[in-house]
Amino acid sequence: MWVTLWEGTNSVPGLGKILGAFWELTADGTLARYSVASLFRVTVGFYIAILVAVPLGIVLGRMERVNRLVNPVIQFLRPVSPLAWIPFAMLWFGIGDKPALFIIFIGSVFPLLISTVKASASIHPMYFQVAANLQLGLVETVRFLILPAVLPQVVLALRVSLGIAWLVVVAAEMIAVKSGLGYLVIDARNALRLDHVVVAIVTIGAIGLALDSIMTRLERLESLRWRLEQA
Repeated sequence: MWVTLWEGTNSVPGLGKILGAFWELTADGTLARYSVASLFRVTVGFYIAILVAVPLGIVLGRMERVNRLVNPVIQFLRPVSPLAWIPFAMLWFGIGDKPALFIIFIGSVFPLLISTVKASASIHPMYFQVAANLQLGLVETVRFLILPAVLPQVVLALRVSLGIAWLVVVAAEMIAVKSGLGYLVIDARNALRLDHVVVAIVTIGAIGLALDSIMTRLERLESLRWRLEQA
C-alpha cells in the first residue's frame, strides 16, 4: 500500500513524483511565475468589477424607475456562465490577458452589483432628509451616507465575487493565454505530466483558500466596525 502511494499507478501519480514535480516547478520558477500571472489577472478583473458594480449599484438602488428598466437585463445575463462568453471574448479581444480579464469581470460583477443595488435601495429615507437638512452635496452624501451604509453588504458580496473570479480565471487560462495555473494544467495534460497537473491543482486550491481567508478576515473586521458604530 505504501509503495503504491509513493510510486502511484498509471492513472494517478504517486506522492514521490508529485513532490519531485513540485520541486522541479518551484526550482525553475514556473510555479511562482504562473501563480503571479493568475493572481494578476484576478486582481485586475476583480477591481474592474468593483469599479463598475459599486457605482452602478448605488445609482440603480437610488433610482427605482431606472432599476426597473435595467434589472431584467441584469437578471437575464446573471445566470449565464462566464465560460459561455469565452468564444466572444477571444473574438473581441484576441489571445492574451484581455479575454481572461473580461471573463473574470463577467463572473464577478453580477453578485457585487446585485448586493450593492439591494443595499443602496434599503437605506432609510430619513437619512437623506438629515443629509438635506445639513445641506450635504452629492459627493458628501455618497461619501458620508451611502458608502458607509452599503459597505457591510458589499464586503459580503466581495467574498463571493472573488471566489468566482478565482474559479473562472483557471478555466479562461486553459484557452485564452499562455501562462497562469490554468495554462499549466492544460499544458501538463498535453505533455502527459499528471504530476504537474496535481501540483497545479493543489496550488490553485491553496491560493483559493488563502484568498477566502483574507476576505473572511475583512468581513469580520467590517462586522466588528459596524457593531462598534451601532453601540
